[in-house]
Amino acid sequence: MSLVERIAQADERGLAASGLACLDRCLPLLGADDDLLRPLWASLADGSGWGASLEKARAALGAGQPDDEAVLLVRRMLDAAPAERTADALRPWADACSVASLRIHRLLDPAADGTSSVEGLDAGRTGDTADLPPLVAAEQRRQAAVLDLLAEHGPHGLRRALDLSIEGRRVLRAVVSRRARSGA
Repeated sequence: MSLVERIAQADERGLAASGLACLDRCLPLLGADDDLLRPLWASLADGSGWGASLEKARAALGAGQPDDEAVLLVRRMLDAAPAERTADALRPWADACSVASLRIHRLLDPAADGTSSVEGLDAGRTGDTADLPPLVAAEQRRQAAVLDLLAEHGPHGLRRALDLSIEGRRVLRAVVSRRARSGA
């Protein structure tokens, strides 16, 4: 099943976890504290509302000017997060987060050409992953795994979804650090 199909079939919790995981993995670009989104993850686990935690996260990051396209995409993911966790509100956000996160990974992938070609990413999201650069392919696998975990295990899949996000965040942090050292 493609990533697009997984998002289309996901329930409210799966959609929230999917979008949140994409955002969480991209936090290193904002220089944000790793625990910034922890209250949002906790609200998914206990079923409580996440509106107040969402506003705190937005306030903590402030309204700084984006340095580049990748940073702008991360800020947009956070700004676009719906306060109400309903499937109708979450589905377009989760889908947009998926695309944004894949674009970010393509922009940062040393094996990619430095562009955010939407065409290639769309082909990957619908199942054709043959030509994806390694960092993008790994992000796509993480996105699919998060959706699969929630579909198969419900709320019990949240811990593993968070673990996947932490792993992806470490990978992206290393890429960002390498780029900063090389002056790219």
